Amino acid sequence: MAHPADGIGRVIQGDACVAEGADWLAAQHPRWAKALDATGPLPLRLRPDGFAQLLSAIVSQQVSVASARAIWAKLENAGMTTPEAVVSVTEEDLRALGLSRQKASYAHALAAAGIDYDALRAASTPQVIETLTAVKGIGVWTAEIYAMFSLGRADVFAPGDLALQEGARILFDLPDRPREKALRQMAEDWRPWRSVAARTLWAYYHVVKQREGIA
Repeated sequence: MAHPADGIGRVIQGDACVAEGADWLAAQHPRWAKALDATGPLPLRLRPDGFAQLLSAIVSQQVSVASARAIWAKLENAGMTTPEAVVSVTEEDLRALGLSRQKASYAHALAAAGIDYDALRAASTPQVIETLTAVKGIGVWTAEIYAMFSLGRADVFAPGDLALQEGARILFDLPDRPREKALRQMAEDWRPWRSVAARTLWAYYHVVKQREGIA
């Protein structure tokens, strides 16, 4: 179940936590109930935390899923998934494994940042975002997604995400897709379960797009 923790709020640890958040949202507004009725049970989507997860996020930036998987497989095969390994090779070596010059630079920056990933688990969410975004190549969206899925924070949102913006536009019948600042403000009403609100909007967006495809 979700447990309160010092300074980090609720932590999602299993499907029951997500269901608890979904029930809370459905009770707040009939539109959430409508979305959850359409999506069914929401996915847990928890991921590991640590260096490899963030390096994978860098690899995935602005490339297709297939390309990201192919590059990641090369990095794994070469043993380039730890900070020690990455700092021990040159950027040219990383480029030979499929990284762009920019991403090779980002990988080195992340490896050299000396982040204490165990300590991040106990850090407040703002501290997590601040620590991660201090690294070249990691933006606010990546940091928020890490807090949401790798650390299981129940009250994080990623308003810069285009699918979340579009999901909110459809669900709340807005005239335009809300920009990041506006969506961040909207999400204040969804505390303390903003991560579950995000899961709901992603799932609802997917359902709507599937229906459009069938139509």
